[in-house]
Amino acid sequence: MHKLNPGIGMIRIERRQTTSSIPIESAMTMPRYWETVLKLARRLPEVEEGTSYGTPALRVKGRFFARLREDGETLVVKMNLFERQYLMDADPEVFFITDHYRDYPSVLVRLPAVQPAQLAERLEEAWRIVAPKRLVAAFDARP
Repeated sequence: MHKLNPGIGMIRIERRQTTSSIPIESAMTMPRYWETVLKLARRLPEVEEGTSYGTPALRVKGRFFARLREDGETLVVKMNLFERQYLMDADPEVFFITDHYRDYPSVLVRLPAVQPAQLAERLEEAWRIVAPKRLVAAFDARP
């Protein structure tokens, strides 16, 4: 926004801060990867779309199980801490953590590198961790 400073007669330029925490270059790649995540997650019952920390996220019955990170190419997915290290050792190009996630029951997934079947499995496991037991039982009982 341009404002004239009446005391000096100079123009001052003010920049408005955006409400998004996602860099422009990441926002351009986000739809491509996020649409794949949504397509796989929508196969699970009662998945809700929302936001977490200003980025797209997935929940079941209000409980978080996955979110896109600000880079638009990394997915945070709930996971059992005991299994996480095995997964990262088996495929470190796809699954990793940062220091921030060391003590959290989550794994980071590189969306450009993950295979759809791997991603579907991670999403279902994360969904199972947070979904109500009755919902999981009904999902398992389907033909």
